[in-house]
Formats: sequence, structure tokens, C-alpha cells
Amino acid sequence: MKKIVIDPVTRIEGHLKIEVTVDAGEVKEARCGGTLFRGWEIILKGRHPLDAQRITQRVCGVCPTAHCTASTFALDQAFGIMDKVPDNGRLLRNLIFGSNFLQSHILHFYHLAAFDFVDVTAVAGYDGEDDDLRSIKSFIDRGALGPFVPRYEGDYRLSADANRRLTAHYAQALRARRIAHEMLCIFGGKMPHNATIMPGGNSEVPTMDRISTFLGKLNQVRAFIDNRYIPDVLAVAKAYADYAGVGHGPGLYLSYGAFPQGAEPVDVCARNRMFEQGVLTEAGKIEDVDVAAITESVASSWFASPSNLHPSEGETEPDPHKDGGYSWLKSPRYKGRAAEVGPLARAMLAYKRGRQPIKGMIDSVLSELGAGPEALPGVLGRHAARAIETKVVADAMVDWLMQLKPDEPVCAEWTVPEEGEGAGVTCAPRGALGHWITIKNGVIDRYQLVVPTTWNAGPRDETGQPGPYEQALEGTKVKDPENPFEVVRIIRSFDPCLACAVHVIDARGNDLRRFRVD
Repeated sequence: MKKIVIDPVTRIEGHLKIEVTVDAGEVKEARCGGTLFRGWEIILKGRHPLDAQRITQRVCGVCPTAHCTASTFALDQAFGIMDKVPDNGRLLRNLIFGSNFLQSHILHFYHLAAFDFVDVTAVAGYDGEDDDLRSIKSFIDRGALGPFVPRYEGDYRLSADANRRLTAHYAQALRARRIAHEMLCIFGGKMPHNATIMPGGNSEVPTMDRISTFLGKLNQVRAFIDNRYIPDVLAVAKAYADYAGVGHGPGLYLSYGAFPQGAEPVDVCARNRMFEQGVLTEAGKIEDVDVAAITESVASSWFASPSNLHPSEGETEPDPHKDGGYSWLKSPRYKGRAAEVGPLARAMLAYKRGRQPIKGMIDSVLSELGAGPEALPGVLGRHAARAIETKVVADAMVDWLMQLKPDEPVCAEWTVPEEGEGAGVTCAPRGALGHWITIKNGVIDRYQLVVPTTWNAGPRDETGQPGPYEQALEGTKVKDPENPFEVVRIIRSFDPCLACAVHVIDARGNDLRRFRVD
């Protein structure tokens, strides 16, 4: 029996630690620990409510717009203006958020996860005229391999031509992401950390010039998605077909929905969003989301605050020496159960409900792979779901753009209340995101965030129930404990917003070897 401690898992955001105990080539137990305390809830206490959507964007430089969106939804409710946001304000929010969605998903596949499957060394012998490949070859010749190593070896299956093609697309994806950032800036002012989304709508106004500029850039990104991203995900899926179903999580999927299609009522279940809200149970039944049924366990977390509180009552009291703790992440639970959130959860809900165009696109991908719906949960399903919804969002953004009316209002009127409460729930690129705010005496009295990676990467709770990452890893076959590429492929398929460390010890806890992990 061996314990593999991953330190760090590179090509993710943040600080994450993965420990797996391997016996007879199979993961018997996994532990996932966030190793960085940040304390945003403490920072926000006592601040003016309007600081919330500005400060919370600093939680993440990759998906700040998701936090701005959730925070602003919470302020809309606290200010009593949820159903008063004008269409222009709603559409501009969607376009800003959608721009960030596109770049985040493209980033994940090409710049974080692809090199789990694509062998960049195939470019070393390239002697053609492609400028991108020549540039990457120059990096390799100089020994400047920082973006591509360290990495695991031994399971690269694509042909040399395919490896070179996808590596060239790595460089093209950088340009696609830049264009998506430029799109966001047209209506959001800047990226990261947009300056225009606010309670009641948006502060920037649409003009015909801005609309046409946005559309031109959007169509460039759409061409990349159609001609590069989706075909590349399919190429990887065909070469690694045995990963269909590998890394299956808890089997409970949760989505808050995203991209409002009309005025937002207070009732979560009554909202009309492009990505729908719902819970898909392990038995295949779809239920409405009951936000009141969400709690956060701290049984294995370095917090002294009470366990199993609802986020609206949540506390953030750090205790780094807590006995039994192994993570700075709390453990969100839905009716006491661990739930997977993210693109796969959204895809599973849409597929089960028969929603188009997502169901048709999933069926097309499954047909290409010669697989059935049972292949969706796992590594390949997460990558495919992410690519599919990137296209869905990009195509929907054309319609949203055309609905803008330059001469109409972009924001509702409001005043900051002395007292108020609000909950803002949406889906970030990585999954269900919730912000809860309590205002007293005109300032923030309590603020809590429950973010997607907390849902997925949270540790065990009081019952010993593992979190989704941990469940996805347990039962995984590991061919070589000193080269555990299976582990990082599963973890990266979730698109973690963390970072982590790896060494190998024996069953007695003695260090056998210490090394970096790709």
C-alpha cells in the first residue's frame, strides 16, 4: 500500500493538495485539501454594500465576472430591485458574463488540461512554415518549457501530426482568449475585474458602434470554437476512449442556472435562465433546487465555526491547528449529500430534460465516439460538456447582442437600504456559485461565498462522506504510483481553482520520493 501526495498539481488555479492511498493498483482512499486561507468574508465585513461586487471579483482573476454577477444578484435582492432590471441591463450583464465564460472554457482545455493528452515534444522535429509551431519549437530548442513541464510521461496516444496540430491550436487559443477579453471590455470597461456591472443592471450603454465591434470579435471566437475547440476535444476523446466513465463523481448533480432570459423573481425555481436550475439525483430524478437545503460542514476543515450552517448564517473563524482538519475548504452539502457542480452537471440536467441544442450536440458527440449516455459522467464527459456549452453560449450571445436597444435604459433606480438580505446564485464556468449578504446599519454585517471548487473539492464531512473530487478518485486504477497520470487527468477535468503538492510515502508515512507533478 502506498500513499501518493500530489504537490503541486500544476496547471490549475490556487492551492490544492491531493492524497491518494493506492493498494494493488487501485485508489482506496482519496483526500483533497485546499492549502490557502484567504478570508474574503472577513475582508467584506463592515464595508459599504456597493463594495461587494467590486471586491469579490478579486477572488479570481480567471472568472471574476462570475463573482461580480453573483454579488450583484445578491445586491439586487437586498435592494428590492430583482424584477426591475431593464432588458438592456440584463442583456449587457449576460454579454459581459458570456465573454468571460468563453475565455475560461478555452483556457481550461488548451492551457490547463490538454497537455495531459497532447505530447508537445512532437514539435521538436518540426521543419514546416507554421508560425505558431515554429515559435513553440524555438521555445523547446531554448529549453524554455515552462508552460509545458513538468509532466507525466508514458501515455500519449495521438499521432505526431495530431500532437503538432493541437499544439498549434494552443497558440491560437491564446489569441481567442485575448479577443474574448476585448469583447468583455467593450461593455465591461476592463478585464479582469469589470467596472460596469452594478445593482439594477449595467452602467455602460450600448451603441451601434459597440454592438458591431462586439459582433465582429464574437464571430472570430465562434469560428475558433467550431473549427478548433470542438474537433480537438473529439480527437482527444477518440484517442482516450477508455476514459469514458473514469472519474465518475458522486452521481448527484446541481445547477443554479445562468444567463437570465427575463426579469428575475425571488423564487429560485421560477427563474427563466438559459442554463437551467435543477438537481439531478443519483436515481435519475430531476428536482427543483431548494437553496434552503444547502449547508456547509467543517468537520474536516480548519475552521472553528459551527458545522452544517446554511450559508446565510455562515461563519468564517479560522483554526489552522484543528484536530482532524486537512483543508481550508468547507464541505457544501445538498440535503446532506455531496453534489458535483460544473459543465457536466449542467449538461446532465439539460440532457435528461431533452433541452436543445445541448441534447442534440451531446448525442452527436456520443455517436462520434460510438458510446451511450452512460459514458457522460467522468473525465471525457466533463471536457465534452465544457466544449459544447462554449458553443451554446457563443451562439446565444449573437441573439442577446441583437436584442439590445441603444435608446432604452440600462439600469434601474435604487437606494442602499439600512437593512437588507440577499442571495445571489448563478453558475460560474466551473459550477454553482452563491453569494449571501446581510446589511445592517448601512454596511455589510455578514457575507458568505460558496464557490464551485468548494462544492467539488471539499473534504469529508461528519459522516465520513467524501467530497466529489475524492469520490471521483476512489476506485481509479493507477498503473504506476511514481507516474500517476490518471489522478491528475481526473482532477483537471473538474477545472480546479486551487493548487497543490506531491510526494510519495510508504504506508508508515516515510518519504520514499519527492517530485513535482504535472
